[in-house]
Amino acid sequence: MEEFVGKIWDSFITNSANKHYPEAIVHLDEIRRTAGIFFRALGGEGGLRIENATDSEIHARRSILQRIAGTGKKTQYAWRDEETLRLPDSIALFPSKELNRDLYLWLTALSVIPEITTGNNSDWISRNQNRTRETLKIWPGLQSRYQNLLQAHLKQRPDPDKLPTREASQETSIRQALSDPDKNIKLEYAKHPPQPVTLWLHPSPPHQEITKGAQPNDPDLPEQTDDEQAKQEQKKQEKRKQGNRTELPDGKDGLMSFRLETLWSWAEYTKVDRTSVDDDDDNTMQTAEDMDNITLAQDSETTAGKIKLDLDLPSEEYDDIVLAEGIAIDEWDYKKQLLQKDHCRLQVMTSRHAEAMELPARLRPQAHKIRRQFESLRPQRHWVNRQNEGSELDLENYISFLTDRKQGHVNSDTPVYRDVRNLSRDLSCLLLADLSLSTDAHINNNARVIDVIRDSLYLFAEALTATGDRFALHGFSSRNRNHVRFYNIKNFNENYDDNIRGHIDAVRPGYYTRMGAAIRHATQLLIKEPSSQKLLLILTDGKPNDLDKYEGRYGIEDTRMAVLEAERLGLRPFCVTIDERAEDYLPYLFGSRSYVLIHNAEELPRKLPLLYLRLTN
Repeated sequence: MEEFVGKIWDSFITNSANKHYPEAIVHLDEIRRTAGIFFRALGGEGGLRIENATDSEIHARRSILQRIAGTGKKTQYAWRDEETLRLPDSIALFPSKELNRDLYLWLTALSVIPEITTGNNSDWISRNQNRTRETLKIWPGLQSRYQNLLQAHLKQRPDPDKLPTREASQETSIRQALSDPDKNIKLEYAKHPPQPVTLWLHPSPPHQEITKGAQPNDPDLPEQTDDEQAKQEQKKQEKRKQGNRTELPDGKDGLMSFRLETLWSWAEYTKVDRTSVDDDDDNTMQTAEDMDNITLAQDSETTAGKIKLDLDLPSEEYDDIVLAEGIAIDEWDYKKQLLQKDHCRLQVMTSRHAEAMELPARLRPQAHKIRRQFESLRPQRHWVNRQNEGSELDLENYISFLTDRKQGHVNSDTPVYRDVRNLSRDLSCLLLADLSLSTDAHINNNARVIDVIRDSLYLFAEALTATGDRFALHGFSSRNRNHVRFYNIKNFNENYDDNIRGHIDAVRPGYYTRMGAAIRHATQLLIKEPSSQKLLLILTDGKPNDLDKYEGRYGIEDTRMAVLEAERLGLRPFCVTIDERAEDYLPYLFGSRSYVLIHNAEELPRKLPLLYLRLTN
């Protein structure tokens, strides 16, 4: 009975202290795509991702109900850095869903304006005033939305007449700054800081975060193995965590305090290495979800008796065959706005253990159907009538010519020949398959991503062999900028036969996805083709990533530049992906009409040839 009454009391107090409107809530997932389009339409940088913001502690004055309920301690501000634009994971501040949605768009527009931290714009109020002023100046159409948001926000802010003198002065100044972005405002010191200003960006954005299983970019930390990253991808946390660094305690001294409601306890600190726990039942991800702030420390000790040989580069005796010396490849650095000459090294390779084989029996019925469908596109001989020159007479036109001549109507230019023409499809296609470690993931109980890619290559080759189109098949993966692997599966001048099928069967998951270097080399191969139409088809299951800073926006920008270079050379890059989050970055990389997302990975082998048919017909 006590527990039942306690739950009712807790619900009553929490709802009474809550100043939000759950019935009008708008989640970031609902507006993420719209906010991204809006951000780029206003001139924002296309490579930025839109992610959930972190919880930030606030120390403003709380009401008695908030103190009893334990609410009002945290909020989520919007802010941005070089990699991401971070918006609250949900907004329910206003009773109208339209206003909550407009707040997302307003915060997105504010983030487009660059931050000025010099002169009179060094404090957070001046910075946000400057952003507000510039936003309304550049896009005056947002004025009405801002005024509606402003009036709704001012109604929710505390009444200065009910605050202590210094806090009342702060609140009055903030109200003036919101209403008049041109007015110079300086806050006085008060016991409590002012209430959060939801129409402004973060007053002091965090410098670093621990997000979605990603490790901090620190060259001094030990490298994370591919296998560990693959496991982390399977256990992603949905909420972003604020993080910081500290020195690792030695564990020899120190006390820890723990407070549970009003009970205090003391315990001696014990050093526990959580990095070497391999128990699948250990629910560390749930623990991380419950934490708001995660602190990392570097441990100089190594884990003994634990070695992974299969993820390192194998010896030459067992590794694939290197066909040529490393090829120097350029790479784009978006921060310097510079194309770094010969920054990467690409190794052209072929499988050492490929053996000639026939098409797998399970694919033969589908391959037969595809061949019959694509044979209609094979070049055929056609007779062309009414020609001035040709291999033989066009009898119908010749009889008409003789008739006209007998009647005195002579025209010496009458075309009376016909000729045979071969109407061919003048195009070449290079399919570039992502063979990174992520393709080792299972899509069901029977197949992995790499198995689906292998079947897709089989059926794609069967289809293009039926059409007679020139095509090449290649794969790629990478370990770092000095080791980008580019696999030769089939060159343009090779015939599709049992040997090529053996090379398709030999494809295996590799390492990382340095996509920009692979696209640049594939572009150089494709532009040598004499065809008038050239299609670069990229098959992938995720976004670009690699070691040495290629993760995140750097890899996105380099890949986008490689795609633009290919387009300028007359190629048509097109991406086929099974990544469910592809719509967050592929429109920026390839354009809205130059990619397709296959939601069900099992359908990729069947849909890939049909997609080629649609692209080239």
